[in-house]
Amino acid sequence: MKATESWLNTMNGGYGAFSHSSQIIHLGQYTSELNEFGKGNPIVMVPGLAGGAGLLGPLAQRLSERCRVFSYQLRGENDCFILRHPFDMDDLVEDLAELLDKLKLEQPTLMGVSFGGIIALKFAIRYPYRVGRLIVQGVGAQYERGLIHQIAGTVLSRFPLPNDSPFVNQFFNLLFGGRKKQDALRDFVVRQVWQTDQSVMAHRFRLIEGLDLQSELHRIKAPTMILAGDRDVFVSSTSVQALVRGLPRAKYHRLPDAGHLAFVTKPELLAQRVHSFCEV
Repeated sequence: MKATESWLNTMNGGYGAFSHSSQIIHLGQYTSELNEFGKGNPIVMVPGLAGGAGLLGPLAQRLSERCRVFSYQLRGENDCFILRHPFDMDDLVEDLAELLDKLKLEQPTLMGVSFGGIIALKFAIRYPYRVGRLIVQGVGAQYERGLIHQIAGTVLSRFPLPNDSPFVNQFFNLLFGGRKKQDALRDFVVRQVWQTDQSVMAHRFRLIEGLDLQSELHRIKAPTMILAGDRDVFVSSTSVQALVRGLPRAKYHRLPDAGHLAFVTKPELLAQRVHSFCEV
């Protein structure tokens, strides 16, 4: 199930009105929407479990002040019927590899957030010399099946679409890392999240169940930066520290007053961290 266009039109869409070019790019297994911002050294952004490339808009816009930024839609984002053909995380990694081939990017900076951070890590593990720099936010070394993840799975993949339910409202507060007043930013996030079909969300949750990258992290060769919101309840400090230990040369930054959606709520801070990391 997906939010209707009439419902989406009632939300505040102005927050996502970012200046960029967009094109359709044909990959082997699906057709993706590719967004491009700015000029400079390339950064390829991998979106999270819900919200697609649109949710990356605030950060992409700020990164584009110094970089050429690409964001794309993951397989299934614009066409839930593709789920009829089974695919897994390795296939999503191969989609990214094909995208970089199409763009003729040899060693770009790769930045993944949340579910996209897992794809970025797995790509850097499989293709260690195809990544110039690696940046992840909102991800750890392993998937943990705790209460918060059960709530996330219920709301995103099975709960009825947005209404005034306190349960749904509390879930979005958890994403933000605390109570968030009803404003343009919250409306933007809710709008973007519900544009991802619930069947696609459920499939992505299943792909990461049982995930554990700890034994493979040593294969990553690219300079890496790990970003974690200090109010992120979806990724435990234990999982983040396991990622840090597995990448001993990585730079690690905790983001103050930030939750799982730090890339949306703190785009200026993240852009500052990324620019400093990439310009060293």
